[in-house]
Amino acid sequence: MPTPRTRPDYSADERTQLVGWLDLQRSIVRWKCEGISEEDAHRAVLPGSPLMTVAGIVSHLRWTEHGWFQVIFRDQEAHLNPQYAEAAEEDADFMADGIPLDLLLEAYDRECTASNSVFSVHAPDAPSQHPRFTSGAPSLRWIVLHMIEETARHAGHLDAIREILDGERGYY
Repeated sequence: MPTPRTRPDYSADERTQLVGWLDLQRSIVRWKCEGISEEDAHRAVLPGSPLMTVAGIVSHLRWTEHGWFQVIFRDQEAHLNPQYAEAAEEDADFMADGIPLDLLLEAYDRECTASNSVFSVHAPDAPSQHPRFTSGAPSLRWIVLHMIEETARHAGHLDAIREILDGERGYY
């Protein structure tokens, strides 16, 4: 089934627009994963970025959703991919070797649902709760805007990687 990709209505309220734009970018991420082979999902095509794979990006985006909405905003425990939970390496959230893409997408979908539920019960200007986030307390609005930017940037990476891997391309 194709992933729906729709923009929020021009006259929608702020919450609907913010979640709508984020959900659009999330759906583009899912779209870029449709029909890709497991081998290609884990294939690095950028010589200087061996972790920049389709699977690695989905893993990273799952962690980013969790990190911003659950850890920083709600002050919950961090849960990286169990396989790499103890990894001290930088970019461990991109490490997806041996993890099937469908499992990564399921985990990503769960985090997106959890993120949307956070936004559904807190005001956009509510401050984050993480006491050890030393640069300040970003509002939920700031977090959602950052996640739109982060997800869109990686959707662009996925677009280029997919075209290199198998010629699949398209926008929106």
